[in-house]
Amino acid sequence: MNDPALIALEPSAGGTLTDRLFDALQRAIVEGEMPQGSKISEPELARRHGVSRGSLREAIARLEACKLVERKPNLGARVVELSAEQLIEIFQLREVLEGMAARLAAQAMTDAEIDALAALLEQHGQQIEQEQGQAYFQKQGDLDFHFRIVQGSKNRQLIGLLCEDLYHLLRMYRVQFGMRSKRCRQAFEEHQYLLSALRSRDPEMAELVMRQHVRSSLRNLEQALS
Repeated sequence: MNDPALIALEPSAGGTLTDRLFDALQRAIVEGEMPQGSKISEPELARRHGVSRGSLREAIARLEACKLVERKPNLGARVVELSAEQLIEIFQLREVLEGMAARLAAQAMTDAEIDALAALLEQHGQQIEQEQGQAYFQKQGDLDFHFRIVQGSKNRQLIGLLCEDLYHLLRMYRVQFGMRSKRCRQAFEEHQYLLSALRSRDPEMAELVMRQHVRSSLRNLEQALS
């Protein structure tokens, strides 16, 4: 694991210490400050940050629930590291589920929600220009284009799977392998095509564009891992 001192706790904003620990560790894992497969030392983290082992253990348990941390016999807690085969399987699942989410969103999103999505995409475009086309960082939750579309599907089962169960794990690979690469401009253009399909209320086209977009992301990831 990288130096635990790099994991900065945000000033309290009403959340509990466990919440702040969870947020800080999640951010460090997703952004690669805590490398995949690295050991999580509870005593070391507790000592570095002056927190109780109990609060830290609760935060790590929540990270396990998000599939960012796994425990192995005699090895303790480690940042998850997926094999290429496991990753391909998850992206295959993501293609189907996000394709369905886009199809439903084309029918279920309100005009106001689509306008808000367009405004978000405009912000993303400005950011890409500032990065000279070399990075496309999307913050999590409502600032994430994909998150917004899944929410727009209005399907609670899809939302549970893609915005909760698999979200942080997928985001980790998107951040570390997709958001700073030559694919940035292409990914942004694909988002624009998807927005157009949503505006046109074309479920078939929305699903097709999303599925192609996810397949392109997988190809980019496979190249990065090879």
